[in-house]
Parts: sequence; C-alpha cells; structure tokens
Amino acid sequence: MKIYFAPNSRAVRVVWLFEELGLPYDLEVFKLGEKRMRDAEYLKTHPMGRVPALEDGDVTLFESGAIIQYVLAKYGDGRLVPDVDSPEFPAYLQWFHYAEGMLMPPVNTLVVETMFLPEEKRNPTNISRATRLLNKMLDPINERLADRDYLAGDFSAADIITGHACIVSSRRAGDISDKPNLQAYVERLQQRPAFQRVTAIGA
Repeated sequence: MKIYFAPNSRAVRVVWLFEELGLPYDLEVFKLGEKRMRDAEYLKTHPMGRVPALEDGDVTLFESGAIIQYVLAKYGDGRLVPDVDSPEFPAYLQWFHYAEGMLMPPVNTLVVETMFLPEEKRNPTNISRATRLLNKMLDPINERLADRDYLAGDFSAADIITGHACIVSSRRAGDISDKPNLQAYVERLQQRPAFQRVTAIGA
C-alpha cells in the first residue's frame, strides 16, 4: 500500500495506524503546499491536492477517517477496535468521529488565520472565537479521561483520530493547564513509539 503524506497534517493519523499495526507501506512525502501536490497526476489520486491519500491496488481513498476504517476492516484482524458487543464500542464510535465533528473546525480556522494568512490579513475576532470554541470542545475529552488512559477502553483507533486532533489542538488552543487529564493524555500519546516514528518522518 502507498500512503501520500506530509508532516503536521491529517496524514500523520494514517501512518501512525500503519506503525501501530506493523503493516508495510510505501510513502510519498510532500511538504504542505508544495506545487507538486497540484500536479495533474497527483490530482487523479486526491482531487483536492491534499493529504492523506491511500492507494491499495485498485482502491484509492483520500479521507483520513475512511482510510483508517478501511485499513482496520481489511487488515486489522480485530486490532484497535473494540468488539461490537463490547460496552466500549459505542464510545469508540463517538470518539472516533468527535475529532472532525467538533475539534478540527476551530483548529482549521486557527491554522488558516495564524499560519497561512499574512499578519495584516488575520482577523483577531475569528482567532478569538475559534480559540474559545476549541477550548470548549476539549472539555468533554478532559472529563472523559478523568478515570481512564484512553477514550474507549484500551488504546484504539479513536485515540489515533481524536488523539491526534488533541495533540494538534493542544498546540493551537493556548494554555490548557486547566485540563490536566487532557495534558496527560497528549503526553501519553506522544510517548508511543509508533507516534514517535511518524513524527521523525520529514523532520
């Protein structure tokens, strides 16, 4: 399988999954925004010229959550997903999808406003509103982790998806010292050898 990747992007989730599962993969590494991502050939793989994308024989996918669900269903052998009869399974589904539904919209605003726009074009109101919203969206995760290390029982793909979003959020939300469970969770995830192998790519 081939993964199209750039550091500091949602593609981290996909490579992290492969590393946790010990699955082999080929890697095409981009830098975010480089012109090569808009080449006509790559646009056949990802029509928006973004990452991640996965090629597995005749199958091409370009949405991180879909890629992770596909890989787990086809190659996971039941790993990183609670059994459907487990009481943790509904929580797994909720927290798997929480990242894109709740965390990443304000993160996306903050990334655009603080990284991609020149300073004179940044909107302080947008930045302030997105920061407040992101901090609010992190509160349920902090509460969820009050008596557990991971979001749905043992470490699972929910921790790859929403855990990655928490790592990114912790860098964008400012001071999160009022969320000690979240802080510990982010540190715990970043200490995983599989995650550390991903962060070394393109460093």
